[in-house]
Amino acid sequence: MAGYYVLSKGKTGKYSFNLKSGNHQTVLTSQAYESREAAMGGIASVRANAADDARYERKTSKDGQCFFVLKAANAQVIGKSELYPVAATMEKGIASVKANAASVTVKEAA
Repeated sequence: MAGYYVLSKGKTGKYSFNLKSGNHQTVLTSQAYESREAAMGGIASVRANAADDARYERKTSKDGQCFFVLKAANAQVIGKSELYPVAATMEKGIASVKANAASVTVKEAA
């Protein structure tokens, strides 16, 4: 099964999205956007930037877990990953974003 995006509106009225892999695991979570249109622009930015390995910033949390952020060409953060126990698992997460980002399927959260 192919990956897809889930677009949702939060309690504050802001929008965000998650990129899900084919097995329904969240592989990237966006920032909050003021409007649905802006969130859709964020999804377009993921599609445009995900294939470029230079757009991924690999980081380590204070407790030693690994995570990454995906950045646009202007260095703005588009989304971030969950925390991974080791770098090798984080790299699999990056590979999953690359593999699923081109999806045109956007589901509205219930």
